[in-house]
Amino acid sequence: MDRAFFDVRVFNSLAKSNGRLSIAETYKSKEEKKKTDYQHRVTEIEGGIFTPLVMSTTGGVGKEFETMLCQLAAKKERSTGYRYQDCKRYIRLRLSFSMVRSITLSLRGYRGGRKGEETSDDLYNL
Repeated sequence: MDRAFFDVRVFNSLAKSNGRLSIAETYKSKEEKKKTDYQHRVTEIEGGIFTPLVMSTTGGVGKEFETMLCQLAAKKERSTGYRYQDCKRYIRLRLSFSMVRSITLSLRGYRGGRKGEETSDDLYNL
């Protein structure tokens, strides 16, 4: 089984710089840019599969992101017995929270203890 590698790109679809292309063309160009940057390394050196996860600030996702979501939701549906729509909604929700957590850490930095000190499991207690 191959390892999967993902790289997230969020863009503002309402920005003037994205206004010259249709929204579908913008998603496609952003996905192609990510593939150009990472596809070779992931397939040749890491021996994995690369999927660019492109989304807009208005909530839309690119074609490859949508395909990945559908595949994950179908697997979760088979393994848990929950409805497909509920599985897809759950995955989107978890991804959203993971991105918020990642952004929060990058903005405020890690505030855990020093090496050797006990640290709390709850890093995000704002």
